[in-house]
Order: sequence, then C-alpha cells, then structure tokens
Amino acid sequence: MSDAQNDDMAAETPPLAADLDRPAGTAGEVFVAFLRLGLTSFGGPVAHLGYFRDDLVKRRQWLTEDAYATLVALCQFLPGPASSQVGMAIGLMRAGLAGMAAAWIGFTLPSALLMLAVAYGITTTAGIAAGWLAGLKIAAVAIVADAVLGMARNLCPDRARRTLALIAAAAAASVPGAVGQIGVIAAGALAGLAFLTPDTTPGRMPAHAPAGHLPGRSASIIALLVFAALLVLLPLLAKVTGNGGISLVDTLYRAGALVFGGGHVVLPLIEAELVHPGGLTRQTFLAGYGAAQAMPGPLFSFAAFVGAAMPGAPNGVTGGLIALLAAFLPSALLVYGALRFWTALAADRRVRSAMTGVNAAVVGLLGAAFWDPVVTSSISSGRSFALALLAYLALALWRVPAWAVVAGAALAGGLLL
Repeated sequence: MSDAQNDDMAAETPPLAADLDRPAGTAGEVFVAFLRLGLTSFGGPVAHLGYFRDDLVKRRQWLTEDAYATLVALCQFLPGPASSQVGMAIGLMRAGLAGMAAAWIGFTLPSALLMLAVAYGITTTAGIAAGWLAGLKIAAVAIVADAVLGMARNLCPDRARRTLALIAAAAAASVPGAVGQIGVIAAGALAGLAFLTPDTTPGRMPAHAPAGHLPGRSASIIALLVFAALLVLLPLLAKVTGNGGISLVDTLYRAGALVFGGGHVVLPLIEAELVHPGGLTRQTFLAGYGAAQAMPGPLFSFAAFVGAAMPGAPNGVTGGLIALLAAFLPSALLVYGALRFWTALAADRRVRSAMTGVNAAVVGLLGAAFWDPVVTSSISSGRSFALALLAYLALALWRVPAWAVVAGAALAGGLLL
C-alpha cells in the first residue's frame, strides 16, 4: 500500500480510536440515563457538566475522560446551551442519531413540562399574586448578576477583554433589539481577530474529536448547511408571510443559533422580539424566567414557557412545543455537523482569536441585559433592592442552590411586597 493511501486512511480514522472498543448502547438506555439527569440536575450548565461526568464517565464509563473533555470544549465553542449540547453529543456517540434524540428528550422533558405548567398557571387561571411575581423577578436580578460577574471573571481576565466587554455593553444598550445584539457579537469576533490573543489555557483545547458514532463527512456538511439556510430563510419567511407560528420559530431559532455563553444570554434576544404591545408582557416574561431558575435541567426550557404563554396562536401546549424545538434545533444541527471537524477547527488560531472576542462581547451583552430589562423591571423600591441584595448574598457568597433562592425570593415577595 502506498504512503498516500496510508495517509488517506489515517485521515478518515476517527481520533481517540480506543473509544470504538466501548460497547454500543441503545436509545432506550440513553433516554433512561438522561431522564434521571433531567430530574435531578439543578444548578445551571456548569453543575450539569459535573453531573454528566460523575454519572456517564465515572459510573457508567460510556466514554473516556479525554473524550468527555473534548466534547465539553466543542460545546463551549458553539453557540447554544452547552450542557444540552454535551448531552446530545454523548447520546450520538453512544447510540447514533436515535441516541442523540433520546438524550435531548430525556434531559429536557422534566423542565419543559414544568415550564408548560407554569405558563398555564399564569395565563389561564388567576395567575401569580403580585408579591410572588415581584419575588420571582427579584430572584432573576440576583441570578443574572451572578452570571454576569462569573462570566466576566472567566472570559475577561485582562484589560483588553474588559475594555471590549464594556464597549459591547454600551453598544447593546444604545442599539436595542436583535440587530444591535447580533452586531455586537459580530464586532466582537472582528475585534478578536484584530487585537486579541487566543486562549491557550491547558485543558481548554481539545486533543481530538471523540470516536464512536461519528456522522459521515457528507451528513456533517448537510447538517451545517441546513443550520445556515434556516438562519437566513426563517426571517425572510416570517416577514413575507406574517405568520405567527413562523415568527415564533424564527425568533427562537435565532436565539438558539446566535447566543454564546449559555441560557442567560438568550434573555435579551427573546425579550427584544417577543415583549411588546400585543405580545408577551415584561411581567409575564420575567416571571417565567424567574421560575425557570428553580427547575432542573436546561435553562433553554424557558422556550416552552414563552411559546405557551404567547397571547396569540400558536400558544398553549402547541406553541410551547414549537418554541422548544425551534430553540434546540440549532444546537442539534451544530453538534451533529461539527463533531467530526472539531479538531481542525479548534486548532485554527484565527478561529480561536475570533471566539475570544465573541466571549468578551457576550459579557457586555449580558451586562446590558442585566440593566434592561432585568433591573429596570424588577427594582422599584428600597424593599425590592434589599431583597435582591439578600438573594445575591445567598446565591453568590453562601452558595445556596438557585432553586432555593428563587423559592425564597418568591415567598419573601409574597409576604413583604
């Protein structure tokens, strides 16, 4: 066999080939494992990744530590909910495309059903008492503040990135709406290419794409093309048709496709599109967002609440399911399409420089969203400010679980506000 043929074969051999010796699983076992995680994984994406490692790497030994670290690196690089994407990738490696779907359904189902129930309670019954609602909104203040500061520490460790984050916050506050937010992310990527040095912290860079049920090259490319085509075509269809269902899908798909940094950053993109006269009220929007913090599983399940609580069709259970699928579809397409190509992509210095700038811009976007609508719609008196400070103290300094902070803030709001 010629050297050229050997090189071609090596190029097509999935890295970390030792993982190919691990027994393949079934979609059923993947669903059961992730349903358990979906019922018990409180605490946000970082906590979710710890639960995944303990259960799927250490206890079940479905994949190696190296393969898991590589998946985490990929999903932190991609837009969308990182923990859900890691789950999809593990399901894909374990049981193919059916396993990928089973992992997403199992992990998302509990929180999605709970968020549908919250939306039903707000929109079809007497709703939530004003004090309880105020408490939920104040809990959102503490949680987003903690997210902003935590991301700033991790993603903006030097003066250049802090400067970029503050400029991004000023730009997002000055140009509200989806156009401004997308522009901030694009400008962050360009600034990263021009001025920033990529992050080379040990452990941040992947070694190789994990083996297992890797999609073929053609299927991967098709998935990435579908992702890009929907990102371009859905806004055009929504504008041309004026159809409420297509507009809802467009908004949630763009949120899932363009949000870097986790579920908290989805707040301004959805708020800019759906909170307006004739749409969701800010009060309802922030009440659902506060309730989402108390749920296990992915924060992106908030999409089910948004779709169900819309005043016009599609809404209810149908609207909630449409919104939920639209929010997670970009993640599924990106994970399926990018997994095979991840090693080469992450090794490109220009890509890493651009992502360093995007991450700093995301911190600024979070800062702008923290001010408006979170603070401006939630802090209206000395008592509400005091309750927000106490909620932040419990969350950030005493490490009280987010669901307990939300429950406590809602109870305090009902009693005091």
